[in-house]
Amino acid sequence: MKMASVGGSIQEVSFNGRNFAVAADAEVNRKIGGWENEVMANGDGTARLVKTRVPLSIEGLTVEIDDGRGDHEFLQDLSNLKDFFTLTITFASGVVYQSRAQIVSDLQSSSKNATCQVDLAGPGTLVKQ
Repeated sequence: MKMASVGGSIQEVSFNGRNFAVAADAEVNRKIGGWENEVMANGDGTARLVKTRVPLSIEGLTVEIDDGRGDHEFLQDLSNLKDFFTLTITFASGVVYQSRAQIVSDLQSSSKNATCQVDLAGPGTLVKQ
């Protein structure tokens, strides 16, 4: 018997080993990374396959910002790095993905909600742990 698919809130995320709480209502989209395909027509009616390598991405991740812990500064320091850092994310299903990534969004912290949206991208693929 097939088990039910499970969606929902991100359980946890860590950037370079530092854990962040994720807003329960955040709609997070993930792209595992790898190849995207395009079929291109030829004039004689045949076609060719064009494969383009694409990076992994996580979009819409909204994390809690604790000013006492210096969370906003920590995220900005990661964004300032000239390399990728370790990303680990646990989905509602309990599945954990890990890879190397970098912040690709503007890091604006909401003082009202104590949150910040963090979009990420990286080389290779998200790897199920």
